[in-house]
Amino acid sequence: MVGNSIMPMIVVIVLVIMFLASAIRIMNEYERAVVFRLGRIRDVKGPGLIIIIPGIDRVVKIDMRTITMDVPPQDVITKDNVSIKVSAVVYFRVMDANSAVTNVENYLFATSQLAQTTLRSVCGQMELDGILSEREKINMHLQEILDRSTEPWGIKVSLVEVKQIDLPEEMKRSMAKQAEAERERRSKVINAEGEFQAAQKLIEAAALMETQPMSLQLRYLQTLNQIATQNNSTTVFPIPIDLFKPFLKSLDK
Repeated sequence: MVGNSIMPMIVVIVLVIMFLASAIRIMNEYERAVVFRLGRIRDVKGPGLIIIIPGIDRVVKIDMRTITMDVPPQDVITKDNVSIKVSAVVYFRVMDANSAVTNVENYLFATSQLAQTTLRSVCGQMELDGILSEREKINMHLQEILDRSTEPWGIKVSLVEVKQIDLPEEMKRSMAKQAEAERERRSKVINAEGEFQAAQKLIEAAALMETQPMSLQLRYLQTLNQIATQNNSTTVFPIPIDLFKPFLKSLDK
């Protein structure tokens, strides 16, 4: 008789333990539990210990941390008809777990698809030079569009960064030639500016020497000194033409 009375108690205890094991859930600090009871949302619970009714309640866990999502390279034709591949990275988090569950089937997949189409659309409206030089502007524009579009899903897009822009090989060669030509142009301009400034200084020096004839003689001696320091076997002495003017006049007569 005692054995017969103990067995039902054991069965009840086991059932109670199984019920509690399935009824008690623990949510981490960064998790929220959207509880459905008979198909209707009852509450958003967590973090910590929560209790549900097994078989009646259904729990959907939502991660509230910031999610980093890679946008795979997208084929884009720019406004000036250049074919490129653009990839990006999106940072977002769920702000409203209720909306993330009820307003969209899969908020991760939906955000990924929206980011891809938006990236193609925004880059396709710009020329190649603008895409390469105005990344910050593109990032802000993408973040604004995605944040506005995902707001009904309870998602906040905090940052969008264009990660990489792949150009065709022929475009890379053309840009390299353009950059080389630009560097050569700058070099010639700098050289010409140097010659122009040097010419101005020479004109000023000549005007100053003209007022002081002895300075020309000192300059002549300095030039001879520089020639002598180079260990040359031949030294050239320039003779002013003025010394020959009397002889030339006598020949004319």
